[in-house]
Amino acid sequence: MTRDLRAEASISIKLRLYIAGDTPAMLAALACREVLLRQTTGLEIAVIDIVEDPQTARSAGILAAPTLSYETEASPRRLVGDLGDPDDILKHFDLSGTGASS
Repeated sequence: MTRDLRAEASISIKLRLYIAGDTPAMLAALACREVLLRQTTGLEIAVIDIVEDPQTARSAGILAAPTLSYETEASPRRLVGDLGDPDDILKHFDLSGTGASS
């Protein structure tokens, strides 16, 4: 079942996934990203490899990878480490109440 965040929240949700090279944690984070994108309409997740683009990570204050960041106007919300459970990710970013969770 696909959830439509744009219809329910009238916005597009943009997250950033910071990864570091080719590691098992990075592969799990990318797999979870694919699940989230497949199941949630209106969600965008940009991938930034901090090995290839360290300046972007430094500018954002990223100290560890994988990190999933929701850049809000007030302050960024981040989830660092295990990104294996899409439902936990949606709950962490308060997106589960928008109709985005299973």
